[in-house]
Amino acid sequence: MTTTSRAVRRAPSPSRRAATPPDPARELLPSAEPVRMLDPSGTPLPSTLTEPDLDQLREMHRRMVVGRRFDAQSTALTKQGKLAVYPSSRGQEACQVGAVLALREDDWVFPTYRESTALVSRGIDPVEVLTLLRGDWHCGYDPAARRTAPQCTPLATQCVHAAGLAYGEAYQGRDTVALAFIGDGATSEGDFHEGVNFAAVFKAPVVFFVQNNKYAISVPLSRQTAAPSLAYKGVGYGVPAEQVDGNDPVAVLAVLTRAVAHARAGKGPYLVEAHTYRMEPHTNADDATRYRDGAEVEVWRDRDPIVRLEAYLRARGVLDDEAVAAVTAEAEAYAADLRERMHDKPAVDPLSLFDHVYAEPTPQLREQREQVRAELAADADREGEN
Repeated sequence: MTTTSRAVRRAPSPSRRAATPPDPARELLPSAEPVRMLDPSGTPLPSTLTEPDLDQLREMHRRMVVGRRFDAQSTALTKQGKLAVYPSSRGQEACQVGAVLALREDDWVFPTYRESTALVSRGIDPVEVLTLLRGDWHCGYDPAARRTAPQCTPLATQCVHAAGLAYGEAYQGRDTVALAFIGDGATSEGDFHEGVNFAAVFKAPVVFFVQNNKYAISVPLSRQTAAPSLAYKGVGYGVPAEQVDGNDPVAVLAVLTRAVAHARAGKGPYLVEAHTYRMEPHTNADDATRYRDGAEVEVWRDRDPIVRLEAYLRARGVLDDEAVAAVTAEAEAYAADLRERMHDKPAVDPLSLFDHVYAEPTPQLREQREQVRAELAADADREGEN
């Protein structure tokens, strides 16, 4: 009688087991908590990021102080009827100025309607910055010369523009970076997703910078997304992302500097979410008390980015009372010059309202233009009789 041997199945040895493949999403995910390098009192916190140099931070402080004074003056001009509307960015100065300082002069900026402080920080004449908000038909400055797109009122359309320009610059062999400012509300728009996806697929050197100020006009963030943070939206498109305390100027500048370097190195787009807060109403036409209470505002007032950076720079010995007074005086002079020049009414031809509507004016447009021309002529005749 013979016996039949049977093969015995044995578990493979540990050395022969297939290695677990790395998680491709790991490098894309933001930090679990917003990056911070200073606490609200200005005390340094442990961080692995490279801290910006003190001269750069002192310049950041100067621009933030001037920017806030500009913002306050613009709000006052709106109340005086000098501007049709003004969206304040008070409380978001670290984001506005940090983004500008992280870029080179030949990089491009794609702002929303709330980035007036960023534009004056970029060196654009404040009267030109406010031209659009006075009701003019153009943005006031030369976008090509200033490497700054017109302030964008439609939500998120600037994301597509930034992605396209960045791709075009890279295609021509230039190392230009484009930075698109985005509000939290804009991340709910299709153009945001299209812009990020295009940039990811074609490795366009663009930084998408989301200023999450907690409200899309009156809609709180909780009604827009269930994501842990808006920065997590990057992983769905293969885009690395980070979230940062938007009221910590040192952290904002450090994170954005790293994001810009990533894009400039040819590694594709980067998404940054800054957690900040809009201290003023959405615009002068908004009543913020209808959807948020004063206690919430006071909590964020204690996280003031200018106060935080000033305390840090004083502790480092590069800012004192005399230096602060000098910056304050500069900001007041800046506001006074803006106030004086905004009193000059621009010469406007009412008939220019019909220019550039169509390449070839329609019959209806010609008829409307003739009606306005006739009314203006009649008014002139009446004034001549008087």
